[in-house]
Amino acid sequence: MTTLPPHRPRRSVVLSLAAVLSIAVSAPVATADTAKVHDRRLDVLVQQDIDAGVPGVVVRVDDGRGRRTEVSRQAAWTRADNRLSVDDQFRMGSNTKTMVATVLLQLVAERRLRLDDPVERWLPGLVPNGRAITLRMMLNHTSGLADYVLDPAVLASITGQRPHTWTPEQLLAAAAKYPPLFPPGQEHSYSNINYIALGLVLERVTGRGVARLIQDRLVRPLGLRHTYLAVDSASRDGDRLAHGYEPDAAHLAPLLPPGVPPGVAFVGPARGEHVDVTALDPSWAWAAGSVVSTPRDWTRFLGALMSGRLLPAAQLAQMRTFVDDPSSGGTGRYGLGLQEYTNSCGTVWGHTGGVPGFSSQNYTDRAGRRTVSVVSTTQFGLLDPTLRAADQKVVDAAICVMLGKPVPAT
Repeated sequence: MTTLPPHRPRRSVVLSLAAVLSIAVSAPVATADTAKVHDRRLDVLVQQDIDAGVPGVVVRVDDGRGRRTEVSRQAAWTRADNRLSVDDQFRMGSNTKTMVATVLLQLVAERRLRLDDPVERWLPGLVPNGRAITLRMMLNHTSGLADYVLDPAVLASITGQRPHTWTPEQLLAAAAKYPPLFPPGQEHSYSNINYIALGLVLERVTGRGVARLIQDRLVRPLGLRHTYLAVDSASRDGDRLAHGYEPDAAHLAPLLPPGVPPGVAFVGPARGEHVDVTALDPSWAWAAGSVVSTPRDWTRFLGALMSGRLLPAAQLAQMRTFVDDPSSGGTGRYGLGLQEYTNSCGTVWGHTGGVPGFSSQNYTDRAGRRTVSVVSTTQFGLLDPTLRAADQKVVDAAICVMLGKPVPAT
């Protein structure tokens, strides 16, 4: 996630789902008929997610054998804004980090920088304790740097209360006001500031902007026609950006965790108990989370990455070198811009993402042949435990379909 620490299923949710699935998770789906049964069960879970209160959900699964499952559902009150489709574009949030890490590792392979370079070498004076923090530590969130997203000025911009177009240097300065969480390299704590700094490193090394680097090194070679790093709130001409929503002030306040400043509320067109936040400025996320893409484009990128098309074997192995992620409750580990997630159907690799109005989880198998993308059109709404549980059931069921394992009866 980008706005808050990565969205993870609560451990109780994962365990209860694992218990349901434990009766028959070892055998792959054997026939077209049984595959259709599990598709229908996935469809039911998506509808239950909508019924629980999630504004919209899309799912795209490719089992690697030519069979695709696509589901799109939305609450009736959202249809006046747009008819949700699996082909829509979405703000992918922290999935952006996987692209930024891929570009950086390409530069490592080209010997233009090293993973163990101190960040001070490339950004002198911009990162506190930069001589002790390496690029590798920033990639896997072991730098100890505090995040900037709960800084009052940044948060007011994120919610639209005080619009502001942020520069990376301003975001680094906002984060620098807060003390480090631990000595560099000692622990793992997810912090968006790591990737803001890495974006600047990419620009210093290459002399080119991050948006252009992503376009030239990833988007164009892979034919990702609907993917780009957003530099402002406007969508590109001809593109179809889905609408995203957050609870209004009255319904958001009870969901906010401790530590969030009082008075946080989203600004945008009212939609009953929700606010349309589609047009909020994404500059605060930049290299940490402002890519716009479609499920089809994003899973093509992930498949190419994990199959070795984008990185040499040595750099792909570095990306797949994981550290424990304490926030996952034992279900996840973090590599270099890559997350590992395990549920009762198996282990997958990819990333999660979340910015106002959009929450996503995108995964592939180790070889990059099978892919899954689940996007929901809310982020803060998933702070509601009921919605979070319903949404995670969809993700876990979609992973099971991808891996050819049975989806639980609903």
